[in-house]
Amino acid sequence: MSAYARVGEHAACWLALGAIGSATARDSERRRGWLRGFGVVAAAVGFNYAVKLTVRRPRPVLAGLPALSPVISSLSFPSAHATTSFAAARAYRGLAPSGALYAAAGAFALSRPYLGVHYPSDVAAGAVIGTLLAAGWPQ
Repeated sequence: MSAYARVGEHAACWLALGAIGSATARDSERRRGWLRGFGVVAAAVGFNYAVKLTVRRPRPVLAGLPALSPVISSLSFPSAHATTSFAAARAYRGLAPSGALYAAAGAFALSRPYLGVHYPSDVAAGAVIGTLLAAGWPQ
């Protein structure tokens, strides 16, 4: 679970998907779609960080139960993995299979409380923020 979560750090897997998709797109319309998705994911990274700095919620600490994964920051709300993953799933739908995108996003989101680095509400908020950001992004 920890190794899977590392793939999602800084939305690396989602940004790579957009870059590869745009580089291999069969036509200019699909290329624009992949680049739009890449932009949505990049914006989700920045927006998530701005919310973290504003809210400043510390990560969970449970006596005798250390987190199972290293973290980049001590700030918890919202989950960047959930924010970027759900933004990517929404932004890349129609370009890649939606079921696979949302399954991967859900797995990233669920990994965070499992690893002890987020509260469930951090993940839920991230999923909502990412989805809304992608839904509101201009076509």
